[in-house]
Amino acid sequence: MPAYVSRPLTVFGDHKVTTGEIADDIRAHHPDHPRLGAILRVVGNCGVTTRHFTRPVDSPTVAGSAGIEERATGAFEDALSMAERAATGALDAAGLAGEDIDAIVTAHCTGWAVPNLDVRLMDRLNLRPTARHIALTTLACAGGVQALIRAADLVAARPGSKVLVVAAEVISSVYSHRDTSIESMIYKALFGDSAAATVVTSTPLEPGIAIEDTFEYVLPNSLDRYHGRISADGFHFDSTKKALNAADDVLPAVVDWFGPRRSDFAVIHPGSPRIIKDTATALGLDDHAARHSTATLSDEGNLGGVSVFRVLERTHGEPPENEALGAAVAYGPGFTTAALRCRWHA
Repeated sequence: MPAYVSRPLTVFGDHKVTTGEIADDIRAHHPDHPRLGAILRVVGNCGVTTRHFTRPVDSPTVAGSAGIEERATGAFEDALSMAERAATGALDAAGLAGEDIDAIVTAHCTGWAVPNLDVRLMDRLNLRPTARHIALTTLACAGGVQALIRAADLVAARPGSKVLVVAAEVISSVYSHRDTSIESMIYKALFGDSAAATVVTSTPLEPGIAIEDTFEYVLPNSLDRYHGRISADGFHFDSTKKALNAADDVLPAVVDWFGPRRSDFAVIHPGSPRIIKDTATALGLDDHAARHSTATLSDEGNLGGVSVFRVLERTHGEPPENEALGAAVAYGPGFTTAALRCRWHA
């Protein structure tokens, strides 16, 4: 039985920041960095033109000197605010109220809080106290697709259920001038802050994708590709050179799972220009088929687990033909992969 995904609604941080402003900030804080020229070139070529932060670049919790408590608290407060706005908008668009929702699945990893988004949104959105809830708190960029997989599982277990899915990330919380590697400088320019929400059901509420099958894969012995780190001065996101090939290392398993079926459209996590292109090529698709991922990366950056919802929202703006076959693929630290086989229903 397919699970139907309504049109997502995305909310962005209030402060639009250009790559030029990021480059100026790096230049001002690291004038004597021995590889400053190379850093600025790579930042300029990362595929991102603009992104949105919940707070200005020069605020204490972004380029400033705030410690872990202020950064964690601020990031979660901002994520919760955006998540509520996105969820309220998605419910309104679907013609639903909080009490109509049978379960909520949330994805969030940038800002520590217990309870997490799931329970807090249940109160704010007036969900029934008996609604089921799942909080995914460590999945990062794979979190959006993973949340859709969990929602599809819930719908399959209880046909007729309506599952609210919400992802929110304040990735500007890992923006730190204490991290001086080229990889860390790229992340300053790559990430953006946002939240998105959608409703997953066993009968369609509106046109969109129908999830037909799901796939999860953990690349063996890959903990060193990407990982988060906490210190007294805040959150950090680290990676090694092996990270450059991580997506290519898992694509054979993804392609094997998809089998001979050819997709007509794709929702690819916009982790970088290379990730988009290599994934599209592996799926037998061209740059045009991946255009919504490329546009998301350029206009809003890598939004972590929110990214796939934004790409899917853009897809609704230029919908595929009815019954077109699709694929959704996202990658996260670990190194983890989550994918969907889907079909467009009009």
